Amino acid sequence: MEGLEKYKRKAVFCNLKEFDFSCKEHSYIEITEWKNGEGIDINAYNYSDRAISISYGEFKLIKKLVKQLDK
Repeated sequence: MEGLEKYKRKAVFCNLKEFDFSCKEHSYIEITEWKNGEGIDINAYNYSDRAISISYGEFKLIKKLVKQLDK
């Protein structure tokens, strides 16, 4: 099939229970880098499935804003 490309993606996975004692037993977060390297997909499962796709620029700003909350 023309235009079809098969590739592997970088991903990391961790059980959420290690960081949040109030979560469900099989809760997790998985982060997968986009093929073009410009952002990530975050998949989280706790009481429901959630997914977000953000660029690294958006992620950088989110980190700065969270640091402001901690001040």
